[in-house]
Amino acid sequence: MTDNSSRSSDDAATDGGVATGAAQKHSDTDYLGAEVNILNPSTPYMRDHLRIVWSGFAVWVLAVWGPVTLTRLAPGPMTNQMPILGFPLHYFLVAFGAPTSALILAFWYSRKRDALDEKYGIEHGTADVATDGGADE
Repeated sequence: MTDNSSRSSDDAATDGGVATGAAQKHSDTDYLGAEVNILNPSTPYMRDHLRIVWSGFAVWVLAVWGPVTLTRLAPGPMTNQMPILGFPLHYFLVAFGAPTSALILAFWYSRKRDALDEKYGIEHGTADVATDGGADE
C-alpha cells in the first residue's frame, strides 16, 4: 500500500483524473491531525457529517419521546379514544412506531452518509485491509 501522506499535488493528475471542488479540499485535509469538536467542526466533511447526525438525532428524539410526551400532555386521546388494532394509541406508537422509525433512520443515515462520501471523494472499497483491521504495509 502506498503512503498517501507523502503525495504532492503534482501526483494527483497521474491517477487518471483530477479531483476538484470538495473532493480536492478533502484530499488536502489532515483528518488525523484535525481537532474533533462536535459543536465547532474543523473541516467541511465533519461539519456536513455532524449535520446529518444531529438531524437524525432530532428525529429519533421525536419518534421515541413524542408518544410518551403526548401521553403525559393528553392522556385521554392517547390511552382510550383512539385504539389501533385493539391497542391504545400510545402503546402502538411506542411498540411499533419507535422500532420502525429506528430502521427508517438507519436506512436514511446510510444513504446520506454514502452521498456525503461521494461528495468528498471517499471510496471504501479500495483500501487493502489486514484481517486484524489495520492496513497492510
